[in-house]
Amino acid sequence: MRAVPLRRRRRVSTAALLVLALTACGEDDDSSDPTTQLDPKTEVTITIDCMPPAEEAAELKEWKEDVAEFNKTYPNVTIEGRSTPGQCLEPPQFTAMLKAKTQPDVFYTYFTDLPQVLAEDAAEDISSYVHPWTVRLLRDINPDVLDSLRHKGRLYGLPNSNYTLGLLINRKLFKDAGLNPDAPPRTWDEVRTAAKKIAALGNGVAGFGEYSAGNTGGWHFTAQMYSLGGDIVDASGEKAAFNTDLGRQVAKNLHAMRWEDDSMGKTQLLKWGDLQKRIATDKLGMFLAAPDDIAYMVQQLGAKYENFGMGPIPGGKNTLAGGNNYMIKKGISGDKIKAAIAWLNFKNLTVGKGQFDWARTKADGLPVGIPQPNFWLNESKAKDDAARLEHATMPVENFKTFMDNPVAGKNEPPKAQEVYKVLDNVMSGILTNKDADIDELLSTAETEVNRILADH
Repeated sequence: MRAVPLRRRRRVSTAALLVLALTACGEDDDSSDPTTQLDPKTEVTITIDCMPPAEEAAELKEWKEDVAEFNKTYPNVTIEGRSTPGQCLEPPQFTAMLKAKTQPDVFYTYFTDLPQVLAEDAAEDISSYVHPWTVRLLRDINPDVLDSLRHKGRLYGLPNSNYTLGLLINRKLFKDAGLNPDAPPRTWDEVRTAAKKIAALGNGVAGFGEYSAGNTGGWHFTAQMYSLGGDIVDASGEKAAFNTDLGRQVAKNLHAMRWEDDSMGKTQLLKWGDLQKRIATDKLGMFLAAPDDIAYMVQQLGAKYENFGMGPIPGGKNTLAGGNNYMIKKGISGDKIKAAIAWLNFKNLTVGKGQFDWARTKADGLPVGIPQPNFWLNESKAKDDAARLEHATMPVENFKTFMDNPVAGKNEPPKAQEVYKVLDNVMSGILTNKDADIDELLSTAETEVNRILADH
């Protein structure tokens, strides 16, 4: 990977910081000084990724309202939203955009995209622009989330949403099987026992589901390893770390559930979207998921919120964490950078405003009450949690076990998608071959992942 030059940190005295904090609003700041806010008199235009498309009418309405509200403070900043189908979601288009240097001034990425973005020298180091007076709630943002956007101590983005994986359950099937939906399994042994009881209901119902295609199998193998305290890549980032007793434990448990218990269903090679359809139609008892899967299943698949519940990931040592964010295009002017940070602060990082205006979200018929995104700490968390509860459009008590028992999030491994593709072969081998040689599957995957990690 190409090294990225580091911008020298500007040193500011404590007294100067206090003066800036007290005078940041309403004064004419020197636009060349990255430690100051944008002067509202400054005329600047910024282009921004992922404006909601016309078919997402409620989301687009809120975007336009937020632009208008933002312009009350910064009347001379023109926001040009871009809505390009697939650009915000499709890796090939994202890669092509970076290579062509056609990304907008403010562009959307996943946390795992940082190495690729830096390799293309595509994002600004915004460390000297981000302060508690430019991002007012900076100290209340979970530092683990911000660290996902750092490289060698420098900051390259601001978060939009985050997630951690937990155990999503179908409450109806739990009740039908004589299980308590308010107490989802907390260990993998308990998952196996519950899965057998749910599968015994018959009629094509599976107790537990897993992915094994489209890189999602490797993603979930990683999550299961993390849940037991394991790793996929060692601390050096240069060697695979899953061909271990813990790796064999994960693989053998899944193999036993599939072939000894017959609790995972006969249809395999599933990818994202397949398990959601099954649980939404009462054909699946549980699977590992992020909380926003629930909103997807209600909005897109016609399911009911009350049919779902959630607990922390079984094992509880760590859980896989991820999310998305916005970065700022390398080489744009200081005023554009300041305008971009001011917009992101308002739209994505202010409790009660923008994406966290839960009263408006409810009024617009959009979901309120999903546990995440929630990267807040301290008083900001208390305020946001209270607002979610007040304006909830779903039974938030169904997620109480998940929310009351947070599991430490662990970032995805380096070269995550390449690694996941290899680990898909482990998952598919386990779930489609009764006679699978688990040691051979893990050893082969280890060799391939080591080659990927060595290929810089």
